[in-house]
Amino acid sequence: MDKRSSDEKPALRIHQTIARDLGTAICAGRHKPGETFDGEIEQAEHLKVSRTAYREAVRILTAKGLLESRPKTGTRVTPRSRWNMLDPDVLAWTFAGEPQESFIRDLFELRGVIEPAASAFAAARRSEAELEELGDALEAMRRHGLATPEGRAADQKFHKAVLVAARNEALASLASSVGAAVSWTTTFKQRTRALPRDPLPDHVAVYEAIRAKDAERAHAAMAELLRLAMQDMTPAIPA
Repeated sequence: MDKRSSDEKPALRIHQTIARDLGTAICAGRHKPGETFDGEIEQAEHLKVSRTAYREAVRILTAKGLLESRPKTGTRVTPRSRWNMLDPDVLAWTFAGEPQESFIRDLFELRGVIEPAASAFAAARRSEAELEELGDALEAMRRHGLATPEGRAADQKFHKAVLVAARNEALASLASSVGAAVSWTTTFKQRTRALPRDPLPDHVAVYEAIRAKDAERAHAAMAELLRLAMQDMTPAIPA
């Protein structure tokens, strides 16, 4: 599992940089579905990179569903319905621009299905070590605040730890995607203004319910946390 925060920016190789730039442009709508790119040689020359680097970038985007390459028709942008929207990179590229209001709401609806149930499972199944992991994340959020990269990383860690503590392999496999969604939505809603309120008490309520092994209360606390988070997000959504 990738434990990096989306606030961290490790150095990218050339083909990763190309993939990021093209992916961001596609997610922002600067390249429309069905649009065909020039041939490999022309694109590599235009970008001033090697054909190998460009080819690797196309492979990355193809694996994430944003592009398709066919022998006679070339490389083209795929319909949005084929994109892997929960891929952490695709989420980052989407939030680098102005994500559609419908997508933000879809993301919160998905989290509303997954995370309250995971919280209830975590309350029933968590170990002391997993509870300690949640407590450590909570303490880091309290210490740093969500206006800082460290605080957002701790928030991401908290939500991922809930999914892991649910002791459900399928849910745990979503931890990186949910963590990325948490981090990018928090960053997005702070682009033009500070957080309207402190969300720490909402996280404390989830933690206390899980600590008490109260599944019903944990489910309700996470549902309320997400409702308030979406409420906080609304002013940042493009009109």
